[in-house]
Amino acid sequence: IRNINWRIGHKEIDIVAEKSGRIHIVEVRSLNSSFFERRPCDTINHAKQRNLIAAAHAYIRYYKLEMEVQLDVVSIIFSGSEHTLEYLPNAIYPKA
Repeated sequence: IRNINWRIGHKEIDIVAEKSGRIHIVEVRSLNSSFFERRPCDTINHAKQRNLIAAAHAYIRYYKLEMEVQLDVVSIIFSGSEHTLEYLPNAIYPKA
């Protein structure tokens, strides 16, 4: 893990990790189990995706990195004192 809650201006990245020469930009989303009709990752709308992509670009420019970037999501569902965690690699794709 390179950074947690990295910010620049109004942009924020929950987790920045590096593995095998690749930067992983990770969005963490959570919901209470009472919202059973939706998964936390389903709450990432187009505006949030654009913000996350812009934040990823800013991070790469700030640190002058020349690495592949992958946008992942960690989805957490809380149910009382229990929780379920789901890791979704490559969950967000920048539009060309």
